[in-house]
Amino acid sequence: MFCQLFGNYLQEQEVINEFDYRQLIQEQMSVRVKLGTIAVMDGILTEEQVEKINQLQKTQDRRFGDIAVDEGLLTDEQVGALLKKQGNAYMQFVQLLMDMTDITKEKLEEYLEDFRKKIGFTPDEMEILKKDDLDELLPMFVYSSKPYVLDIAGLLTRNITRFVSRDFYIEKARKATELSYTHLACQELAGDHSVFIAVAEKEEQGAFLQVASAFSKQEMDEVYDDAYDSVCEFINVTSGLLATALSGKSVDIDMKPPLAFAEQAAKGDFYILPVILEGRRLELLIAVNSSFVPGTDALTLGAVAEQEANESEGDGARVLIVDDSKMSRQMLRNILEKDGYRVVMEASNGLEGLQAYMKCKPDLVTLDITMPEMDGLEALEKILSYDAKANAIMITAAGQQDKLMRALRAGAKYFISKPFNEEEILANIRKVLA
Repeated sequence: MFCQLFGNYLQEQEVINEFDYRQLIQEQMSVRVKLGTIAVMDGILTEEQVEKINQLQKTQDRRFGDIAVDEGLLTDEQVGALLKKQGNAYMQFVQLLMDMTDITKEKLEEYLEDFRKKIGFTPDEMEILKKDDLDELLPMFVYSSKPYVLDIAGLLTRNITRFVSRDFYIEKARKATELSYTHLACQELAGDHSVFIAVAEKEEQGAFLQVASAFSKQEMDEVYDDAYDSVCEFINVTSGLLATALSGKSVDIDMKPPLAFAEQAAKGDFYILPVILEGRRLELLIAVNSSFVPGTDALTLGAVAEQEANESEGDGARVLIVDDSKMSRQMLRNILEKDGYRVVMEASNGLEGLQAYMKCKPDLVTLDITMPEMDGLEALEKILSYDAKANAIMITAAGQQDKLMRALRAGAKYFISKPFNEEEILANIRKVLA
């Protein structure tokens, strides 16, 4: 994240332009940092000494570190320390910057000091920023006396790295009582604490759509139902991880179905953590209280007409998919049909799922646990009362262990975790049908 923050500063100072910045970020993770660059930045070699070693390398088929030791310029211990820093993102950025521009070490240090003062960090905090360790960085950006705010911020930003992009940086979190937005997706966790996690975009810049496209692995051109659905599922994965952590602390928490809103305003007492995602602004909202209201009129997502779900051809087992996420249904359908299974029907909540089961009597039904109208656990119990031999597999995000165990005790045969892993899904289905 240092590279994005400092790169943005260098653009403001007109040291580099936006094209140069993008090239730096793209090349940064693939470049192998020269030991000479690190030694100069660490102050243990001068630029003249590095040039001398480079000249000797032209006539000797030997490594930089070996020549530096023989010349008495470095010790073996110093070379070892330099080698450990070759994968450092800060050093990668600095080397590319110095190769791209005529900036000197002295001028670079002036820019670094001015950048540190403008961003409001101490010298020690600046060294943490250079290390690019998210867990160490977050407390510098997120201050809160409320529990779990920092934990949620960490989960959200790590999942952006995991599912969306590594090219982003965050700004300092701030308290808010209202935020008007163009798009918002959110999820509530209720129980011993009331927690809301939301992803919002104030003005349409493409960041919300980027999260949707990256998480669903489908290119989307505009924000419509599928995009909201995808961001809801991104939040669902994040909420599941938080619920797992809280349950480990004996905190009773339950995940509500995700919701989406458009062109409204969130109100209450909450924190906003701005994320600049590849140049586009996204707002992460975190509330740890019951006063938060994400909006007044939620969008209706994932509506499915089970009558229109055509049975796929083939000789494989017949499967009913029940999930309030259209994206999850489609991903699961693709995995199953590719392996020869026949998806006979889909449903978007437990009540529809029960009705669909009684209509098509499949060989196997997959039931998402968190759904509106009727959750997966209640649907399972009603399906089993109708057909005691039903083969049911639960779909679960992390953090639903209590409901999952109840489902398994009630008669579910297995479970599948979100985000989906194709091999795990097919292996578990084969076990159940065997």
